[in-house]
Amino acid sequence: MTAGVATGSLRSAFVALVRRDLLLAFRRRTELLFPVIFLLVVVSLFPLGIGPSMELLARISPGVIWIAALLSTVISLDGLFRSDFEDGTLEQFVISGHPLTLIALAKILTHWLVAGLPIVLLSPLLAVWMNLPDGTMGVMVITLVLGTPILSLIGAIGVGLTISLKRGGQLLSLLVFPLYVPILIIATAAVMAAADSLPYTQFLGLLVAGLITSLTLAPFAAAAALKISLS
Repeated sequence: MTAGVATGSLRSAFVALVRRDLLLAFRRRTELLFPVIFLLVVVSLFPLGIGPSMELLARISPGVIWIAALLSTVISLDGLFRSDFEDGTLEQFVISGHPLTLIALAKILTHWLVAGLPIVLLSPLLAVWMNLPDGTMGVMVITLVLGTPILSLIGAIGVGLTISLKRGGQLLSLLVFPLYVPILIIATAAVMAAADSLPYTQFLGLLVAGLITSLTLAPFAAAAALKISLS
C-alpha cells in the first residue's frame, strides 16, 4: 500500500514537473523557436552553397540534416537546467525530497519535447528540400526518433557538469560533441544504406541499443553531475 502511494506520488511529481517546464518553455517563445529557426537556416544554406546539383544534394542530405539536428540540439542544451539553477529552484527540488534522478529525467523529457520533437516533425520537409530519395525518408525519420532522445540524454550529463561555470556553454560543446559523433555516424550510415538499397536494420539496432543504454544510465549520471555542481 505504502509502495503504491509512493509510486503514485513520484508519478504525479514527474508529470507536474514536465507540465511546468513545458509551460515555461512556451512562455519563452523566442528561446523555443531559436533552435528550430537555426535548423532551418543551416539546412537551407547547403543547397545555396553547393549549387543546384540534385544528385549531390541527395547524397549529402542525410549528413546535412543530422549535423543541423545535432547543432540545434547543442545550442538548446544550456537552458536545460540553468534557469532553475540560477534562481534556486533546483535546490528547492532537491530539498523537496524527490529523487534528483526523477527531476533530471523529467527535464530531459521536456527538452526532447521542446527541441527534439520539432526536428522529427520537420524532417520530412527538410528531406524534400534536400532531395532525399522518397524510399529513405522513413528511415531518416526513424533515425531521428531514436537518435534525438540520445542527444538530449547525453547532453544532460554535460549540462549537469558545467552548470555552475560562468562560461559552461563553451565547455559543454567540447564535452558532448565527441559523444555525439558515433550517433551521427550510425544514423547517417543507416539512411545512406537505405538509399543504396543495402541492409540498414543493423544500424537501427545500434541506435535502439544506444537509446536503451542512455535512458538507463544518463538520468543517474546527470543527477550525480547536478549533485556535484550544487555542492
